[in-house]
Amino acid sequence: MSTASDSNDREEGLKFQPKFDASGLVTCVATDAGTGEVLMVAHMNAEALRKTIESGDAWYFSRSRNVLWRKGETSGHTQRVVEMRLDCDQDAVWIKVEQTGAACHTGRRSCFYRAVDNGESGAALSFVD
Repeated sequence: MSTASDSNDREEGLKFQPKFDASGLVTCVATDAGTGEVLMVAHMNAEALRKTIESGDAWYFSRSRNVLWRKGETSGHTQRVVEMRLDCDQDAVWIKVEQTGAACHTGRRSCFYRAVDNGESGAALSFVD
């Protein structure tokens, strides 16, 4: 059971203690180190987080394929980590990366290539790339 002291240490201290969800994952947001553009959101398990820290390359865990993967290992579109941060309660990771090629599996620079517009008939999407 977590105590107030544990929570305070996690939120205010300098001890690295990622808080994984029930599936053993933390959410990771990757942004371009130069522009700040949000490139993608993915998940990391403990091994992906460890490999990312040790190698400097972005590693993720695919929930749909149930496998660990290094960004760019098949596409060549790699992410070199420039900086890594954890949020206040250490259950989300933000990495600033040097992106080579596309970040999105669709071949686009970012996974966030559509905007939500509020039209007369409700929400609609439009391309922003």
